[in-house]
Amino acid sequence: MTARTVEHLSMFAAALSVSVVIGIGLGILLYRRQRYSGSVFALLNVLETFPDLALLALLIPFVGIGAMPTVIASILYSILPIARNAYTGLISVGREQIEVATAIGLTEHEVLTQIRIPLALPLVAGGIRIAVVFTMGIVTLGGLIGAGGLGVPLQTGIFNNIPEIILLAGAWVGLLAVILDGVAGLIEKRFQRRYGEW
Repeated sequence: MTARTVEHLSMFAAALSVSVVIGIGLGILLYRRQRYSGSVFALLNVLETFPDLALLALLIPFVGIGAMPTVIASILYSILPIARNAYTGLISVGREQIEVATAIGLTEHEVLTQIRIPLALPLVAGGIRIAVVFTMGIVTLGGLIGAGGLGVPLQTGIFNNIPEIILLAGAWVGLLAVILDGVAGLIEKRFQRRYGEW
């Protein structure tokens, strides 16, 4: 179980890290190009409606089975909440704060990096917390397509009707999800205390 847990967390960390980078980057890009935000978020919303297994199946002909389609699917699902929250946080900063920053001589870029982004961090953290749940679920499903991780013992228990394995693997996956969500929640609350709650 230890080796499977390491596999699971490795895929989880890889997928979430890429999702955070892309999601925050996309949120900033759409803030700078707001006329495209509606179309991009509409596309991401459509992608989000795909069932997990259907998306995994669609990726297999292009990247094969295993960890790759699992990580890609996790990233695709997790981009939306992070990007949406980053964008919302950036555009929701109060006009008074921007006027004060401009009055003391900050450039538009400095306002973005020193005012808007820090104040958006609580919302960004909330988006990442949602992405944690998405990623954990899809990585678990990856066991069905040869990705390894904790989905494998869970799949073995289900296919062979072994309640003990199902219970152990299911409980361990659930506990990991609760722990990771708790960590993400603590980070979110820390940002809320420092930068304010939306």
